[in-house]
Amino acid sequence: MNSDKLIINLPDVEATLKLGSTLASFFLETKKLVPIFLNGDLGAGKTTFVRALVESFPGAQNAEVSSPSFNILNIYPTKPQVAHFDLYRLEGQTPDDDFFDLLSDKKTLTVVEWIQYLNIEFWPESALLFTWTPAASGRKIELTLHGSATSLYEELASFLKSFQ
Repeated sequence: MNSDKLIINLPDVEATLKLGSTLASFFLETKKLVPIFLNGDLGAGKTTFVRALVESFPGAQNAEVSSPSFNILNIYPTKPQVAHFDLYRLEGQTPDDDFFDLLSDKKTLTVVEWIQYLNIEFWPESALLFTWTPAASGRKIELTLHGSATSLYEELASFLKSFQ
């Protein structure tokens, strides 16, 4: 296993929900907010994962999680605040300044679906890339830690050990 990658197995929807809540626990406990980038086909479970993540933060009772496909951005009033982007409709275009402002906001957890539509030159210095692929049973995720996020490897691996 590479020192900057983790393999996560998600045999069913329940595992996807557990992954979201486990990652929320990681952020709440460590107080380290790193942008989350999601790459995967339609129906891979990306929005289900985001729903579980958001619903595990304080203030979630005021958040209605849905795919931001048509409005591109949903902001959830959780603690920490979650900015949920969907770049599907922006293929070949660069997002506006609001995107980059939220991406660099250290008090906001930014989650971006369809990250493959953002040229890597625009990626922040640190990010967690979740690449979703079909597996014999459910889904498999390759989690790649980019930039300074690699320093979180041991802590993150410990939180996610039940998925490996």
